[in-house]
Amino acid sequence: MRRLTPLLALLLAGCAMGPNYRRPKVEAPPRFAGQAREEAASLADQPWWDVFADPVLKDLQADALRNNFDVRTATWRVAEFRARAGIARADWFPAISPEAQWYRGRTSTYSATGNFIGNAYDVHASVGWELDLWGRIRRLNEAALADYLGAQNARRGVYLATLSQVASAYFELRELDQRLAIARSTVSAFQGTSDLFGRRLAGGAASALETARAQAALATASAAVPNLERQIQAQENLLSFLVGRAPGPIARGADLEAQALPPAIPAGLPSALLERRPDLREAEERLVAANAGIGVAKANNFPALSLTGLFGGVSPQASELTGSGKEWLAGAALTGPLFQGARLKHQKAAAVAQWEQARERYRAAVTGAFGEVATALVAYQKLAEVEQQQATAVAALQQAVTLANLRYDAGLSNYLEVLDAQEQLYPAQNARAQTRLARLQTLVQLYKALGGGWNLEDAATPPKPVTAP
Repeated sequence: MRRLTPLLALLLAGCAMGPNYRRPKVEAPPRFAGQAREEAASLADQPWWDVFADPVLKDLQADALRNNFDVRTATWRVAEFRARAGIARADWFPAISPEAQWYRGRTSTYSATGNFIGNAYDVHASVGWELDLWGRIRRLNEAALADYLGAQNARRGVYLATLSQVASAYFELRELDQRLAIARSTVSAFQGTSDLFGRRLAGGAASALETARAQAALATASAAVPNLERQIQAQENLLSFLVGRAPGPIARGADLEAQALPPAIPAGLPSALLERRPDLREAEERLVAANAGIGVAKANNFPALSLTGLFGGVSPQASELTGSGKEWLAGAALTGPLFQGARLKHQKAAAVAQWEQARERYRAAVTGAFGEVATALVAYQKLAEVEQQQATAVAALQQAVTLANLRYDAGLSNYLEVLDAQEQLYPAQNARAQTRLARLQTLVQLYKALGGGWNLEDAATPPKPVTAP
């Protein structure tokens, strides 16, 4: 133990070359655009199964977290970088390499041992241990750990992206369902108008122009039905892929109008994004790894001290290996660069340039994140106003269709009033459905932009509903 004391003192005296990591300074606004005041609470603090309340959607998202191909790939990528960190950590310890050989041969009659035919056994173990005087191994371990943590945050980013993709695709499906219902309702209305004009034409009370116009409107509305059915099939196939299963029908939950939309969304503090968003945390870990790379490049300019050892035995009989044939060797090796044609200088310059690139990517990601949240927050508020006005327009147009039909039946108006009212109602209903979809997708974008579910375990699933015994 006394002999190890100087060695431990030497190890502890070693310093890590290169700068220690410090987070770059980023100017964070006091609050997001659209925030009335600063608030600590955030939508991102809620688990995703509370934000997206549709039970069918929750089941789809849970399936996606288990079976989505990107999620599975990201999980294996974490396993890869965990193993790489283990490889780097192994450099802290001595490397012991045993070797055993067996020989059988014959010596010459003129040799010192005379004519001999027999076996020879050679068993050795070599030991090598690099002392981390300049912190090269420490910096390599820092970089490997940062890469591993970056992969973990990348996986959380994939989880969040997958949840968002499934929610967005599901809401698009429900919007297509609603537009299909609107189209079929419109076809039914135009069919009634066309039949009415046909009967009046047969009775001589309508013109052929009225009938042709009504038939054209019916055909135009009817053409939308198969087109929407085609889009619905494609959307179901997309959702099937996102949840990792073969194409097939997708169950439906609440209607588009019944999907929960909170009236106001707490966004939290902009500075908290640095800790919540997985992509920002991943970018910072890559910056940590690049910072450690500078230390490795600097440490390569200094000599490396390695302790070596060899011990074993050589004997003509295996049973005699522990006897007088024992061998051992101990030593130390000091190796360092003398002349390498400025290679080390350029390696350090490359490491610094890589760190500068990582810093700019980090700053760009943070700045972009602030903008994403602000854009989605304002859009959520403004789309609510748009939908309210569109709902008023749809109600007024529905009343106009009813009044136009009554006036036409009473002979107080011509066919143009009826067709005009019906043709205005159809796009207004579609526009309202599309705005509702935009609001739901903006909610999804906000949850993603805020780093939703940051405080959950990876791949957390919603709690099972409690059933009565």
